[in-house]
Amino acid sequence: MQIREFRESDCDALVAILKANLQYGDPESDGPDAMRRVCACPAAVFLVAEEDGVPVGFVRGVYDGSRALIHIVSVRPDRQRHGIGTALVRAAAQRFRERGAKSLAVTVPGDNLAFWKQLSFRLTTRIMVAHSIDEVVGPA
Repeated sequence: MQIREFRESDCDALVAILKANLQYGDPESDGPDAMRRVCACPAAVFLVAEEDGVPVGFVRGVYDGSRALIHIVSVRPDRQRHGIGTALVRAAAQRFRERGAKSLAVTVPGDNLAFWKQLSFRLTTRIMVAHSIDEVVGPA
């Protein structure tokens, strides 16, 4: 397995992984255009795990100059429980540390706490999410 930076050619495979894991909720936030925007964002870390040239998982997160936050980790279902998610989180954490981050948080789906706990994360607060920014600021 190799962990590398996201490439635009990864989009279709990553969308398939998200869909297989029931994590593809909003194409505007998770689809190919969003992936390209994340890749272009200097605050983002977007890493892909591949085996034999095929993407099998990815991690996305940001560092704001003070804190780092992982937004999503997704691994192809047939490759889960093989250390890929752990390797992706550790690689992202290393990138954040190199940028100066002293802490790392994660937005966690409720059914995956054990994975994060084995990586030394602990549940401290719950995050509330407005799935559309228009709900917060009103229509454009």
